[in-house]
Amino acid sequence: MGFHQTSSISFSATKWLGFVTAVWVQAISGNNYTFSNYSDALKSLMNLTQLELNNLSVAKDVGKAFGLLAGLASDRLPTPVILLIGSIEGLIGYGTQWLVVSGRIQPLPYWQMCIFLCLGGNSTTWMNTAGLVTCLRNFRRNRGPVSGILKGYVGLSTAIFTDLCAALFADDPAKFLIMLSVIPFAVCLTAIVFLRENPPAATIEEEKEESKYFNIFNAVAVIVAVYLMAYGFIPNPSHAISLAFSVILLVLLASPLAAPVHAFIKSWTLNRFKNQADVERQIQEPLLIEKKTQEEIQEKTAEESASAVVEQPHALEEEKAAVEVKRRPVIGEDHTLFEAMWTVDFWILFLSFLCGVGTGLAVMNNMGQIGLALGYADVSLFISLTSIWGFFGRIVSGSVSEYYIK
Repeated sequence: MGFHQTSSISFSATKWLGFVTAVWVQAISGNNYTFSNYSDALKSLMNLTQLELNNLSVAKDVGKAFGLLAGLASDRLPTPVILLIGSIEGLIGYGTQWLVVSGRIQPLPYWQMCIFLCLGGNSTTWMNTAGLVTCLRNFRRNRGPVSGILKGYVGLSTAIFTDLCAALFADDPAKFLIMLSVIPFAVCLTAIVFLRENPPAATIEEEKEESKYFNIFNAVAVIVAVYLMAYGFIPNPSHAISLAFSVILLVLLASPLAAPVHAFIKSWTLNRFKNQADVERQIQEPLLIEKKTQEEIQEKTAEESASAVVEQPHALEEEKAAVEVKRRPVIGEDHTLFEAMWTVDFWILFLSFLCGVGTGLAVMNNMGQIGLALGYADVSLFISLTSIWGFFGRIVSGSVSEYYIK
């Protein structure tokens, strides 16, 4: 009994610790939307026309189109392997771009740069898939809030990287690219240790408890978004203010660690009281129990054997009937790719993404050139604001959808 209680404590704390690391992974995996921060440097170093620069951004987005591979792999490979693939791809893709922009190597041929941008774009799909799929399996009864929070942090990641680079490195594109290559790699290595699949909530009480935690996560995410927005409007912040901003931002991003700590302490306290109650109950029970005779035991064993022989054919028939009456999964249950493709909902989502997401990407990719054409020397504020308002849309859609589904 003690082992079961200890394991339940560790499962609860481990599940929330995994969710926190998934939040961190999402907070650094939106680097696909940061192209505008260093596109002008690539354009000038490689002597590109605007059309060639646009094609570079298309190569980056094509990498996301290969995200289907990450989705297929999520059913066959463990979460740590998926995270490792994404982190290595990002390190190679963005690391090579950093070598070019920082002048450590000569600019590569155009087609090679397209390949490395494609690698960088594809890396985020492995990170997103690992965090999102694992957490959706761990929190099956709260999929809306999980999706909203995690995808919201993806939206915030552009603002996090942009504001940190502006605060620490004065928007240096080379320093920005080294951040995009090293930080996601380090965070993914941390998530490899803690992000695992755990049993989902089995009771209504556990579901309500999870909802309370998710409300706290939502509140923290909103505070981070407002904090990032406020910093963007500070005109010419001093070095001390920039340093203080960076430290406070890192503290805010680390604050969700309070959830697994609280879950561990609460589970440990409840189980300790339960152990005490069990001991007291055992002391109050009579010490002498009437012994059963050997004949009674033999009779009971014979009856159980006879009932098992009778029930065995019935169990086999029921099992066979269950196999024969196999039905298609409904919305809310797990689907294979081919089962999903037979549903109308899949094609509605597919067409919505096909028509809607591309427009946003086109604006994000060209935000730097749009700002420069309008006479703005620094477009980091516009990129940050676009990211922050994208966050609010993501997190609200997750919460609202879960409310109406329930």
